[in-house]
Amino acid sequence: MLAKLFKAFVGDKSANDIKEVQPVVDRVKEAEKSLGNLSADDLRSRSSDLRERIRKHVASELDQIDQLHAQAAELPLSQLDQKEALFEQIDALELQVNEGLEEVLEEVMPEAFALVKETARRFSAEGDVEVTATELDREIAASRDLVRVEGDKAFWAKSWTAAGSEVTWDMVHYDVQLIGGVALHRGKVAEMQTGEGKTLVATLPVFLNALAGRGVHVVTVNDYLARRDAEWMGPLYEFHGLTVDCID
Repeated sequence: MLAKLFKAFVGDKSANDIKEVQPVVDRVKEAEKSLGNLSADDLRSRSSDLRERIRKHVASELDQIDQLHAQAAELPLSQLDQKEALFEQIDALELQVNEGLEEVLEEVMPEAFALVKETARRFSAEGDVEVTATELDREIAASRDLVRVEGDKAFWAKSWTAAGSEVTWDMVHYDVQLIGGVALHRGKVAEMQTGEGKTLVATLPVFLNALAGRGVHVVTVNDYLARRDAEWMGPLYEFHGLTVDCID
């Protein structure tokens, strides 16, 4: 009885959470409209543009941090007080960087999520995706079956090896995964049922935060799943010039 009364006054928690996230999902869908007709090279350029936009947002603070590190390195050990003062300034600037990144990542989240979704769609629908070959494309092609290079072109396959088995990409993010991605990026817990695509959800906040260039760690329950998921989901990131590795 009390639970029903409480729900009547404050509403259903899950429904309220989804209502809060829905505007972002709507903006993702709007951003998708500008991506569908782009070439694969232009799609990659969009992620480069986002990285640059994020970098510029905190460039001033990062430059100051570099200068302070250089000053601290030049000081002798006998000047510990001065070193400590410099590192206190660095710590304060790092907090500003984190706040700035939180702000700009929230701004670019719809377009970043739309980029991941469009990349997944192309892998699923088109099979081999043709792009101008980059150095990373050539490195991947030299050791894995994911990419082949012919002249100045690279072709990304829709099937590749993950944890010793061939996988064929056939997934595109649904709204439930977009909702989960927003929740995870905002530091919340997203509970999902079996079959709702938990592994795919992670690609959204991982990609978004990786654009900041500060590294992203994904923790899973055992070494096998860590390796499998890195090799299974990794091409979505690698296609956009991000690198992936696994700590066993």
